[in-house]
Amino acid sequence: MSEATDRHVAHVLLAAFILPGVTAGPAWSAPITFNTALPVAQGEFLFREQLISNRSGDDPGTLDRKRTANAAVSVLGYGVSGKLAVFGALPYRDNTLRLTTGGQRVSRSASGFGDLTVFGRYTLVQHDRPGRNFRIAPFAGIKAPSGDDDQRDTQGVLPASVQVGSGSWDPLFGIVTTYQTLDYQLDAQLGYQVNTQANDFEAGDVARLDGSLQYRLWPRTLGSGLPAFLYGVIEANLVYQQKNRINSRSDPDSGGTRLFLTPGIQYVTRRWITEAAVQVPVLQDLNGDALENDYIARISIRFNF
Repeated sequence: MSEATDRHVAHVLLAAFILPGVTAGPAWSAPITFNTALPVAQGEFLFREQLISNRSGDDPGTLDRKRTANAAVSVLGYGVSGKLAVFGALPYRDNTLRLTTGGQRVSRSASGFGDLTVFGRYTLVQHDRPGRNFRIAPFAGIKAPSGDDDQRDTQGVLPASVQVGSGSWDPLFGIVTTYQTLDYQLDAQLGYQVNTQANDFEAGDVARLDGSLQYRLWPRTLGSGLPAFLYGVIEANLVYQQKNRINSRSDPDSGGTRLFLTPGIQYVTRRWITEAAVQVPVLQDLNGDALENDYIARISIRFNF
């Protein structure tokens, strides 16, 4: 089904690649929708809670499908050393699919904890100068099938697009780079997730390219001490997914390319950050009757301790 493409693209966006790091001492600005190369200080923890609301509609088919996917994603990171950090992310998901079948409007839904994602990130390149620094960090990990993938309703087993878990072990890897100054920060990421088969269903592999600019809006002039900061954020997320496979057959109504433009804002203090952003689709070149995204809204807070 085409909704499954939307489900697994959304999973990548809200689980594996949204884990900004922090340096020792003060918190810094970071991307909202993906990773950063800034380190987590040795022996310190990072905790982040992000609320995500994903709305999909504009069904090109005849079923008039509309899908809502809400999630609360809890993230915990730990600085093993000055270069190596490990992360875990666990979402609580609430999915609803509404469609017309047999002349009747049907709603199918499921909620519960989703799949756990764990990965490590290692700083491979580090250049520090007064007032600026540059990092390159590869990362690798796996999404484990910890979520329930066989929930049912009165109509039978729910489709993959509604289940809170995938049932599959899915490795992921990539590389992220960060250039940081006192006034702004630039981040870029290239990532790939291999989706494997479970329950006679295999979601298409996902490749993504992300970019982010965070610019300090306030205070305009830095003084002594460490005040709070207000950053304006603009990000772009290019996501390509291969077609899904059902019973080893390619699903023609799945996969394709999505480009999101993401404006946001961040309030940064010494130990915590709060932020909000909306991913707006500007390009959706999808296959067949694959369901399009309307928007993805994010609100989060994170602490380092």
